[in-house]
Amino acid sequence: MTLSRRTFLSLATGAAALPATSRLALAQAYPTRPVHLLVGFSAGSASDIIARLIAQKLSEQIGQPVVVENRPGAATNLAAEAVTRAPADGYTLLLATSANAVNTTLYQHLSFNFTTDIAPVALIDLVPYVLEVTPSLPPKTLPEFIAYAKANPGKINMASNGVGSGPHVAGELFKMMAGVDLVHVPYTGNPYSDLIGGQVQVMFSPIPASIGYVRSGQLRPLAVGSTARIAVLPDVPTVAEFLPGYDASGWHGIGAPKATPPDIVESLNKAVGTDLADAAFKAKISDLGGVPTAMTAAAFGKFIADETDKWAKVNRFANIKAE
Repeated sequence: MTLSRRTFLSLATGAAALPATSRLALAQAYPTRPVHLLVGFSAGSASDIIARLIAQKLSEQIGQPVVVENRPGAATNLAAEAVTRAPADGYTLLLATSANAVNTTLYQHLSFNFTTDIAPVALIDLVPYVLEVTPSLPPKTLPEFIAYAKANPGKINMASNGVGSGPHVAGELFKMMAGVDLVHVPYTGNPYSDLIGGQVQVMFSPIPASIGYVRSGQLRPLAVGSTARIAVLPDVPTVAEFLPGYDASGWHGIGAPKATPPDIVESLNKAVGTDLADAAFKAKISDLGGVPTAMTAAAFGKFIADETDKWAKVNRFANIKAE
């Protein structure tokens, strides 16, 4: 059979369009089954609570269940690695957190690179750290605390949730910028009883974990780590008001395997953005101490790169290495 040139070109053009059409159809059909959101923290943790809140709202947006899977271990690296190895089809997502940005340079032999192997999808919220002191400590303001620390080098104990944890690196960034010598005391369990009792004197605490102690007067907040004051502590100044450029917040977002189709990433980003525009949902995040923050996928990618670079500098300055 002999084909005319016009018929041949028509068939060739149609064949060439098939892969693109198939991809478009896949993206338009997504999702057709449950989506799994992997969380590198245990059930009941602050990050787990955020994950379950966003999973419920996402389910309403995309019309499929979003199933939270807790994969704690190796400081969230187990969950992140599992997502990097998952099919890039939008059905396995990661609750990305500030720990992932810190871990990029904290751990020397990871089998993946968070900034290149995870596609940024959407930021959910920022969780500012609060510089809190035991009430028995004399300073009542941040300038007084800095002066007191400089007058007592190596005599103030700074608690954290472990080497390389958010409270640890937030404290080391403060030490670096304020020029003070605080003694790091890492905890594997709850540090707040010792902080309240005065065995340790200061901690850069995530708000959700300590807001109850602050409200009851058991801990004194001197400053928040975010660049702007926050609704739950409106009268507490920022560290940056006295140390310009200081910025230390935890955060939660969503990531996906790096080759996830852009249409699926965009669809998920818009769904999260819709959720963050919902007043009731924003109130739930705010009540937990978070600051709901929407970003495009591209902006979230730059945010992750900036966070990774910032904490890399702190890790090097303080010589922080994973234990």
